Amino acid sequence: MDDEPVVIPVTDELDLHIFNPKDVKDLLTEYITACCEKGIKEVRLIHGKGKGNMRRTVYSVLRSLPEVLSFHLAGDSKGSWGATIAVLEIGTRKEE
Repeated sequence: MDDEPVVIPVTDELDLHIFNPKDVKDLLTEYITACCEKGIKEVRLIHGKGKGNMRRTVYSVLRSLPEVLSFHLAGDSKGSWGATIAVLEIGTRKEE
């Protein structure tokens, strides 16, 4: 039963701690697409502080997505360097 997909609600916040690091690239791509479809323009991605590996993965994915206008570390009240805020442009993904 471990192979069943995890259904997560699409909100303006995603905590990546509960996911396997090897799944984060695909997960984040799908999540950003879903946020754009729902009209969510800003998201908070919680990657943790640790050694920075997850943050680097998140930044790599965010740089590759045309929907992402900008991103930056969250402020002190939103997770500091343990979270990233991404600003999304709605309607940039072309249908394939």
